Amino acid sequence: MPNQIMIFLLDTLLSLFSLALLLRFYVQWSRVPYYHPFTRFLVAVTDFIVRPAGRVIPSWRGLDLSTFVLAWLAQFIILVGVNLLGGFGAGSSMFAFALLALVKLASMTLNILLISIIVQAVLSWINPHTPLAPVLESFTGPVLGPIRRYIPPIANFDLSPIFAFILLQVLMMVVENLQRQIIQMF
Repeated sequence: MPNQIMIFLLDTLLSLFSLALLLRFYVQWSRVPYYHPFTRFLVAVTDFIVRPAGRVIPSWRGLDLSTFVLAWLAQFIILVGVNLLGGFGAGSSMFAFALLALVKLASMTLNILLISIIVQAVLSWINPHTPLAPVLESFTGPVLGPIRRYIPPIANFDLSPIFAFILLQVLMMVVENLQRQIIQMF
């Protein structure tokens, strides 16, 4: 029972923190303004560890890689911690955990895109001028833009979110299959 509680707390807290770090990375990558409330929240939550890590982990082409590396490290700690607390021992390969942590980040990225597309579609019907709209557009623009070029709106109805949703679901299946293959290899 205590191990289950520890696994739950470790997984929940570090997953949320990893999500915040990953969102901070994508907010910076998609050039959401620093003074947007969403960006300020992510910076406030993660700055205590990103700032010191930024001194050690260099940025690359204007991207703050320390946030990505820290998100990966949080996923790695989750996998190792759950493995140890679950009683599986340290027999598993650290390389497998490192690969699985990277795959988990890919899965989280696809989930972020999926949820962003759904929220953006719903908000476009309810309140298209919400302050969250520019953030969602910056997240979904790289995915929806190319689809919109090939599938124009039909009677003022944008079908690109539907096709993006299908594409992201297929990519999620590929990522899940990759995760199963890594687990079977090690």
